[in-house]
Amino acid sequence: MTEKAMSILNNPYLNKGTAFTKAERDQLGLNGLIPPYIQTLDEQVAQTYAQFQTKANDLEKRLFLMQIFNENRVLFYKLFSEHVVEFMPIVYDPTIADTIENYSELYVQSQNATFLSIDDPDNMETALKNAADGRDIRLIVVTDAEGILGIGDWGTNGVDISVGKLMVYTAAAGIDPSQVLPVVLDVGTNNEKLLKDPMYLGNRHERIKGDRYFEFVDQFVQTAENLFPNMYLHFEDFGRDHAAKILNKYKDRYVIFNDDIQGTGIITLAGILGALNISKQKITDQVYLSFGAGTAGAGILSRIYAEMVENGLSEEEAKKHFYMVDKQGLLFDDDETLTPEQKPFARKRSEFENPEELTDLLSVVKAVHPTIMVGTSTKPGAFTEEVVREMAAHTERPIIFPLSNPTKLAEAKAEDLLKWTDGRALIATGIPVDDIEYNGVTYQIGQANNALVYPGLGLGVIASTAKVLNDTMISKAAHSLGGIVDVSKPGAAVLPPVSKLIEFSQTVAEGIAQSAVDQGLTKETITDVKKAVADTRWTPEY
Repeated sequence: MTEKAMSILNNPYLNKGTAFTKAERDQLGLNGLIPPYIQTLDEQVAQTYAQFQTKANDLEKRLFLMQIFNENRVLFYKLFSEHVVEFMPIVYDPTIADTIENYSELYVQSQNATFLSIDDPDNMETALKNAADGRDIRLIVVTDAEGILGIGDWGTNGVDISVGKLMVYTAAAGIDPSQVLPVVLDVGTNNEKLLKDPMYLGNRHERIKGDRYFEFVDQFVQTAENLFPNMYLHFEDFGRDHAAKILNKYKDRYVIFNDDIQGTGIITLAGILGALNISKQKITDQVYLSFGAGTAGAGILSRIYAEMVENGLSEEEAKKHFYMVDKQGLLFDDDETLTPEQKPFARKRSEFENPEELTDLLSVVKAVHPTIMVGTSTKPGAFTEEVVREMAAHTERPIIFPLSNPTKLAEAKAEDLLKWTDGRALIATGIPVDDIEYNGVTYQIGQANNALVYPGLGLGVIASTAKVLNDTMISKAAHSLGGIVDVSKPGAAVLPPVSKLIEFSQTVAEGIAQSAVDQGLTKETITDVKKAVADTRWTPEY
């Protein structure tokens, strides 16, 4: 009996801690194993939050919260739901970057994650079965950790990004935590610091590339799909050479989502639509400059491009509105290093009088006069005063989104952008920013946080039993965020605040589910979308 009792106390899906009732303690053999006073969940939440507040910094706070997560999922998510704005930057970005960089040193337990090694492919199915432990897995977040946030290649340490992402899915959209599985594909790492670190817990060899890599990914997708036929598969932080190839290979066959390509595109489009609601301008009149042409930059650009086409421009007309700038300057079509995602938007040198001079951001801004400038470069301070003033001289309401994160990698500070544009800039950032007072107006800065979109998107897909996730559904997600912000208010944000995360996750979920139903893409017949979404939501209660 004691062995059974201890297994319950050590199971985060079953453990209630001090909230077990007298009858449960008698029945389960828990008498004497926990203090006698029976707490309510609300009392546990108050007690845990008080402990949380004693922690000295964000890293200590995150480690404490992970301890609660490891012990009691209901308590963790009830606490999270009551402090969403405060906890988001601690549970996820930017604090998660610190825990990823130090994952091996800080390792205590795996948070029910699955570690799949390219050196041991024969055990993949066994590993996934072991990790699922009979649970009905509906959502997997998988990473190979080659392109983590703005910090690069972190090998097996990157599993924390999968764990963190799934926490947000549950906190924001009520995805049942017993139905999720974080996965890392350990194919090695090119991070010399990790390879030389005696504490590093991953494979200590360089990243495997080429056919063997893609065969390993394919084995994972096929194995996971066979084991979990109702699964929604979310790819996270794969490198620029692999992310789009993997997405394109599977997206028409399975329910696949790549957050860096699609999620970032959705939230940036939603922010641009919000900005245009404020400025009363049309998207088809905009000139778009992408600073940073990697996975995120190219993914965002393709989403904005698709929106212009949907708004009546031909594909050729729409392409003329886009410019991509990377470390070599403006991307030209004679560059042999272009990725497949960059090629459609690279420009011809014959379009410019001085193409050889367009090697930095300022020269390109002077040449093309963008009305929208989105940064995913991880080049801190790249949006200089000179660049911003030059842009603002040629457009009434410049839309400027320095999206690189964490904070130390942002292209500009929102406060500076307002100052350099006399308050005219419409801004979204990749990190949370407090309200800014400028010339008597309180400016609210929208955070282009994918968490505003992907949790609801996942809930909508799962609730609707969608067979695929297509561009029509994705566009619906971006448009569903409109109307939540009062754009008539001076200093209004271009995106809803994180404080409304749970509310608009519901809105996005219903929009996605309705789109799947309208297109006839559901496995089951759904007659009431709102009910289907409500029935799928999990709530943290005993």
